[in-house]
Amino acid sequence: MDTHPLRLTADGLLLREWTSEDLAVMQKLFDDPDVAYRTPLESPFGQAAAQRYLHSTRQARRGNERIHLAITTDGHQALGEVLLNRATGSIGYIVGAAHRGQRLAVRALRAITEYAHTTGALPQVILEIEPDNHPSIAVARSAGFHPSNSAPETVTDKGRTYELLTWEHRLTTGRG
Repeated sequence: MDTHPLRLTADGLLLREWTSEDLAVMQKLFDDPDVAYRTPLESPFGQAAAQRYLHSTRQARRGNERIHLAITTDGHQALGEVLLNRATGSIGYIVGAAHRGQRLAVRALRAITEYAHTTGALPQVILEIEPDNHPSIAVARSAGFHPSNSAPETVTDKGRTYELLTWEHRLTTGRG
């Protein structure tokens, strides 16, 4: 297992691992009503939650389970997060409210998808998106994901029950 800091550059982005210097910005990005509604992240997301989250991202990386990367344009200021769950082949992303509308999610999703296919050797990766999450569906389509034939998954989280549709991206062989 590689424990060197992971950095991916693509399409004007530098994706990097979270550091303890990011705790305050994590709070700002993740303590948001939309994030609380659409993700399993703690809410409210304060200092203690940020510390727990940072610890869990480091544990997941050491265990080769998940990769959590801050989305930046300059290598410093985090604007969101993209993550890859190696076990399930699923990807997730969050862009801070103040940074939406810049195609950050699409660019980060394309970069982590390419990483998953090439470096991670995953022939298929998936997204799980609620049917009414139109911004996330637009990101998925723009990044080359397609709805799968899988049945929706019913999830209950934070007292809310909802369905998740699976979107997939398959490694292409270069033909066509």
